[in-house]
Amino acid sequence: MAARMVPRSFTATRPACKILRRSHLPVRTQIRCLSQADIEDPGMNGGYINPPAEKRQFRDPYADWWDKQERRNFGEPVHEDHDILGMFSPHEYTHFTARKGFFLLGCWIASVGALYGVCSVYYPDRPAVERTFPGGLEAELGGPGALLAPRQEDAVE
Repeated sequence: MAARMVPRSFTATRPACKILRRSHLPVRTQIRCLSQADIEDPGMNGGYINPPAEKRQFRDPYADWWDKQERRNFGEPVHEDHDILGMFSPHEYTHFTARKGFFLLGCWIASVGALYGVCSVYYPDRPAVERTFPGGLEAELGGPGALLAPRQEDAVE
């Protein structure tokens, strides 16, 4: 009884005709699509004139635009990737190159290291000899059993 845990439909052998029919199905690959990769626009957007991809951030901000915030004129066709190229998309950071950024990071690390070195040279040390008190201030600190200050008798000479 324990050997019959798997239903018969799983273990039944399939007829050879069903196996042969499956093997003759056409295999769909992306070869056809890859061969058309060099075509600019195979009519997929209904003949819409797609302007060149230019980020609105790099357009002249002082030009006479109809929409000054978006830097766009009335009736100007928008690119199909307008959500990426518009003014409200993340800006491209062009202020520093990577080389200059790493140079500035290195300068900052060197400055912090120099400051640490100067502070470690000029920072005052602890006093060489601890201050001692007569009797260790036993009464002042709470009597017998309290943590006492160093006594004068225990001082190293």
